[in-house]
Amino acid sequence: MAADWRELPRNLDIRLVVADMDGTLLDADGRVPDTFWPLLERMHERGIAFAPASGRQLATLEHVFERAGTLSSIAENGAIVTHDGEVIGTTTVEADALRQIVHRVRETEGELGLVVSRREVASIESRDAEFVEQAHKYHVALESVDDLLAHTDDVLKLAMYALRTDSTSAAAHWIEPAPAGHRIMIGSPHWADMTRDTVDKRLGVEALQRELGVTPAQTVVFGDYLNDLGMLADADWTFAMANAHPDVAAVARYRAPSNREHGVVQVLEHLLR
Repeated sequence: MAADWRELPRNLDIRLVVADMDGTLLDADGRVPDTFWPLLERMHERGIAFAPASGRQLATLEHVFERAGTLSSIAENGAIVTHDGEVIGTTTVEADALRQIVHRVRETEGELGLVVSRREVASIESRDAEFVEQAHKYHVALESVDDLLAHTDDVLKLAMYALRTDSTSAAAHWIEPAPAGHRIMIGSPHWADMTRDTVDKRLGVEALQRELGVTPAQTVVFGDYLNDLGMLADADWTFAMANAHPDVAAVARYRAPSNREHGVVQVLEHLLR
C-alpha cells in the first residue's frame, strides 16, 4: 500500500518533477492552481526542471504554461518530448494504421469521434457538437477538415472520443485489436488514444533524464490514470493522487491528496520546504 506523502524523507536531491495534467495537476475546474506558479519559480531557481506529461497536444501544453516561458514537456502521451522549447524526441503513427483507424471510426456511424494530431495542429472531420466541444477542450490548435486521410504523414497520435459509452467499451468493440506495431491506451472514461506501441509517457521521462543528466533517485512523478503507469517506473519518488485509478495507486510509492485539494502543490511545498 502506498505511504502517506507526509512520510517523505527530508532533504531529497530532486532535479526533475513530472506531473500528469487532468486529474493530477489540474483542479476540479480543469485549471492549474494559482498556488502552483510561485512553486514553479522556486523550482527554476533551485535548478529543478518541471515537465507536464499529458495526452494533450503540445500546443495545448504550451498555451497552458505560456506564462512560465519555455519548459520541458511530454505531450501526446509521450509521442513528442521537448526541452527548453526544442523537440528532443518524436514517434509517429504509420500511414496504413491511420487509414485502418479512420475507416473503423467512420463505420461506427457517430459512436466515436476521432482527432488526428500532428506537431502543429490536430484535425477532426466529425461535426458532432459534443465531440467538437470535447476536442477543443484538449486541442488548442484544432482544424476541421473534410477528409482525415488527405494527409497521412507525421501523425503523432489518434485520439478517439466515445460519445455514448465509455472509452474502454468503445475501444474494445470498435477499435481493438490495434493495427500491428501500435497500441490503444485508455486515457480517461471517454478518451482512448492510439500511438506506436513503443510510445509511453515513460519514454518522455527517460528522454528528459538523459537530456538533464538526472537519475530516478532525483525524479518525482505524479499521476492518476492508466496512461501514467509507465512513467511511474522511472522515478524513485512516485505519487498517486487520492482520486487515482486503483492500478495506479497500487504501483505508486506514495499517496498524494486529490487534484481537488491541489495535491501536487501540497507535496511540492513539502519537498521544497
